[in-house]
Amino acid sequence: MTDSHTSPNSNVDQIVDAFGRFDAKVDAMRERRLNDPDSLGDKLLKFALPSVAGFVASKAFQLLWNNTVSSRSVKRSGRHTSKSDVSRETITESDSSLGDGVIDERESLFMSIAFSALSAALSAVVSQLSDRGSQALVTRRHNRRTR
Repeated sequence: MTDSHTSPNSNVDQIVDAFGRFDAKVDAMRERRLNDPDSLGDKLLKFALPSVAGFVASKAFQLLWNNTVSSRSVKRSGRHTSKSDVSRETITESDSSLGDGVIDERESLFMSIAFSALSAALSAVVSQLSDRGSQALVTRRHNRRTR
């Protein structure tokens, strides 16, 4: 009879080596956690401040956008009363243009894309700046502790 399997001792050695590697990784993670200068409050501050600032900025931009766009559409519809009285079905493709006082699919799509791009850019800038500010605040707190 030939033994086609490896010896049981080599399997046990492999398992012990795997547990040793796992133990080393756990020890390294514990050291990183213990040597981390950020407290739970610092981590919450660095997470919450940029998130809340980005949310508030995007909501403020949405309110500003809605007020601006709705007031512009009212002003435009007042200027173009002859076209606003005409139903959407009777307007031909060549007669319709952006800014003519009639909200059509092209204008709606353009405004949606513009809103999305501007809102995303604004919230990204605000989040990035507030992230830098919160990191500077945490660094300043760490410097005061070490003095």
